Amino acid sequence: MNPQKTSWGKVAKWYDRLLEDVPGTYQKEVILPNLLRIVAPRPDMTIADIACGQGFFARAMASAGARVVGADIAPELIEIAKKNSPREITFYVAPADNLKGIKTGEADIALIALAIQNIENLSGTLAEAARILKPGGRLILVMNHPAFRIPGETSWGWDEAAEQQYRRVDGYLSEARAKIEMHPGKKNGEHTISFHRPLQVYAKALVKSGFAITRIEEWISPKTSSPGPRAKEEDRIRKEIPMFLCLEAKKLG
Repeated sequence: MNPQKTSWGKVAKWYDRLLEDVPGTYQKEVILPNLLRIVAPRPDMTIADIACGQGFFARAMASAGARVVGADIAPELIEIAKKNSPREITFYVAPADNLKGIKTGEADIALIALAIQNIENLSGTLAEAARILKPGGRLILVMNHPAFRIPGETSWGWDEAAEQQYRRVDGYLSEARAKIEMHPGKKNGEHTISFHRPLQVYAKALVKSGFAITRIEEWISPKTSSPGPRAKEEDRIRKEIPMFLCLEAKKLG
C-alpha cells in the first residue's frame, strides 16, 4: 500500500483534534487507562506503537517512563506526531507489515491500539510484531469489538413488548471490507476503510505467527443516557454489550 494513499492521511487533522481537544473520548476514558494498567510502562521497557497515528498513546507511554518508537503508514499523521511529541520518541513512516525502522528483537511490548481493523494485511502485521519483539515479549491488540461492532451488520433495536433494547447482529463469520464515512451526511466527505474479521481469524493468525493468547478483555462504554423513558434500559444494555476487545499475546520462544 502506498503511504500517500492511506485513508487516514486524509483525516489526520480531524483525528488529531478529536484526540487532543475533545473531552470524554473513548481513547481517553476507556482505552488509555486500561492500556496503562495492562502495559505498566517503566523506564527499562521498550514499546513499539504500531499504526501509532498522531502519537496519542505513544506520548502517554513515554510520559510513564518507557522508551517508545512509533510507526504509521500515513506521513500526515507522523508529521503531527513528531510536532506534538518530545524528541525522545522516535517516529517512522512505515506500514504495519514492514516496520523497517524497528530492529529485530528490540521491543518488550508491541502495541496496536484501535488500528488492526484498519489494516488489510493481518498476517504480515502479526509477523512483523513477532519479529520486533523479544522472546517472551507481549503484543497487545485493542479493536472495535468484532462481534458487536461490525460495519453494516450490527445495530441497536428496541423490543416494544419487552421494553428492552438489544443489539442486532446480521453477520459475523464472513470477513468483510467496509467504507466508513467520517462525516456522515457530507457530500464527498472523507472516509476510512475498515476490515471486519471474526475472533477466530485473529486467534488463528496469532498462533500461526508464534504467539500464545494470554489475556482477553472486553470493555464497555462509560457513558450514560440523558433522562428519558428509555434511559434506564439504555444504561443497562450499555454495560452488557462491550464496545472494545483487548487481546494480549505472548511471543513464544
